[in-house]
Amino acid sequence: MRTIILTLSALLTVTGLKAQTYDGVYEDPQRTYNITDRNNIPGDQDYFSLYHKDNLYKPPVPYTYLREADVMWSRMVWRKLDMREKMNHPIYYPLEATKERISLVQLILNAMNEGSLTAYDAMNDEFTTPLSWTSARNYGTWTDTIWVENPDPPYDLEPKPVVHTFDPATVKEFRIKEVWFFDKQRSVLDVRIVGICPVAENLDPVTGEVRGMTPMFWIYFPELRNLLSSTRVFTRFNGSTEMTYDDLFWKRMFSSYIYKVQNVYDRKITDYTTGINTMLESEKVKEDIFNFEMDLWEY
Repeated sequence: MRTIILTLSALLTVTGLKAQTYDGVYEDPQRTYNITDRNNIPGDQDYFSLYHKDNLYKPPVPYTYLREADVMWSRMVWRKLDMREKMNHPIYYPLEATKERISLVQLILNAMNEGSLTAYDAMNDEFTTPLSWTSARNYGTWTDTIWVENPDPPYDLEPKPVVHTFDPATVKEFRIKEVWFFDKQRSVLDVRIVGICPVAENLDPVTGEVRGMTPMFWIYFPELRNLLSSTRVFTRFNGSTEMTYDDLFWKRMFSSYIYKVQNVYDRKITDYTTGINTMLESEKVKEDIFNFEMDLWEY
């Protein structure tokens, strides 16, 4: 018994010597503000070297197998996510990436710079017109020319190029293209997101005033899911909850409204309504989808 106590005391002494220096400072080279190592989501280690390392991806939850014959009914809708709404703040913030979190638009832009994500023309949401890698990489970057006085005689004015980089904070909206369908094999009304499009403010280069909103590009959502499932997202009430961007979209934890529904004219709701009638029509489309499922059942 005495031998066991002495051995345990020696181990504790050695451990204490290894853990601390003589001035009481820990020698552990790893510095973390978390109380535990967070390894459940592979992307937590390094966002900016993640995209070309496939072994770091956390695979997303696979979709349920779906046969064409089982799709009894479907309807395609387009939604807008306003980043000014409180429920959508986890998608918009942080404005600058931190060690643990990154905004959705920065995540997409970084993946495009790495060449691991394909961007498609903003005017074509059918994903048939991919943007070149150079165009996608330099999106939002433009060069201006200013005149600067030469410090040497005769002090003439000389043109000087100034490069303006894209500010991710100007992305105040996201557009989502999704398909609602009824699967008769499982007897459920389900939804799958097809594409996502960031929309940025169009700023006047002189005055800085907002001149409207400009869609940037479309991203094929299934191609993006590997990245979303490997990136942590902020959780409001429990900081230790393991939730990713893919979980956020899968669980529909965002606020949005419908601005277009599949129709023969391929027009938006604002093309045939104005004012408060636009929001009422949007709610009517959402209610029609909900009532379709309810009307299939009898009790």
